[in-house]
Amino acid sequence: MESGLTILGRRGVKFVTKLGGIFLMLGRFLVALRELPRSLGLVFEQLYALGVKSLPLIIVISIFVGAVAAWQAAYQFKFIGAPLRYLGQAVGKAVVIELAPVLSALVFAGRVGAGVTAELGSMRVTEQIDALESMGISPIRYLVMPRVLACLFMVPLLVVFAIFIAILGGLVVSVIGVDVSSETFLNGFRNSFQVGDFINGMIKAAVFGLIIGIVGCYEGFHTRGGAQGVGLATTNSVVISSVLILVFNFIFALILFRI
Repeated sequence: MESGLTILGRRGVKFVTKLGGIFLMLGRFLVALRELPRSLGLVFEQLYALGVKSLPLIIVISIFVGAVAAWQAAYQFKFIGAPLRYLGQAVGKAVVIELAPVLSALVFAGRVGAGVTAELGSMRVTEQIDALESMGISPIRYLVMPRVLACLFMVPLLVVFAIFIAILGGLVVSVIGVDVSSETFLNGFRNSFQVGDFINGMIKAAVFGLIIGIVGCYEGFHTRGGAQGVGLATTNSVVISSVLILVFNFIFALILFRI
């Protein structure tokens, strides 16, 4: 019977191996960018399939994110005795800096990251990727690069939509449920809005998109074991992407938003 230390060591080696494989996939993606002009059609296809089709879900999520943020902020303000005229400022800061980038990325990882892994994993177990290699077609250029670029570009764009919709949701709740006028809410948002915060949020979103694309493609390319393996790879993709998003979000908070 194996000791706990042995099991821990084996899992540690497996984790480091997987992390190294993800970085190797990133390197191969960067090398494949030199062939981008040949793959523009594929990139635009993935921009639509992965990004545009995710917009309805992002809109629905963002409405309730803004609504909950406004309601919870109003509750906290009343608890500590703070004036509600600062509600727009609090909701705006929370949405632009944190809620819109992180929650949009997590939703994107669940929808798109899982889909990319399942698609590429199915191609791997049915030997379609091997067939591409035998025909002299680079799977990285043909399959990985378009999907990663689509994630890289579309997550920030979706975050822009998420910010707008979340602020709108917060405005509706503030006017209807908290009795704060729209003018007061929007003035507070305008006074708190800073271009630097918005740019930092977009940087975070781009990195999150890169993480989702690379991890999804890596797990798909390394799928083994038929349909069961595809399911396991899909689960691993969502879990790893979500954990890395939260880890990098903390790192960005330390670097970009210093107290």
